[in-house]
Amino acid sequence: MNGQNRKDIHAGLEVYIILKKDQRSGNKTKGVVQDILTNSTFHPHGIKVRLTDGQIGRVCEIIK
Repeated sequence: MNGQNRKDIHAGLEVYIILKKDQRSGNKTKGVVQDILTNSTFHPHGIKVRLTDGQIGRVCEIIK
């Protein structure tokens, strides 16, 4: 599942994000959502979140 819809994402969810510095390379970072930073219900590049370790990026994949 992609991370474009805010309703699919909540605190405690395990996800892959793409950090700002990795946007060109597409490297994914795995982590657990702490906060949702995007206010809109949909974002074409992925909902921006803060992970529990403090990293911020856009959700590219939700781990089931």
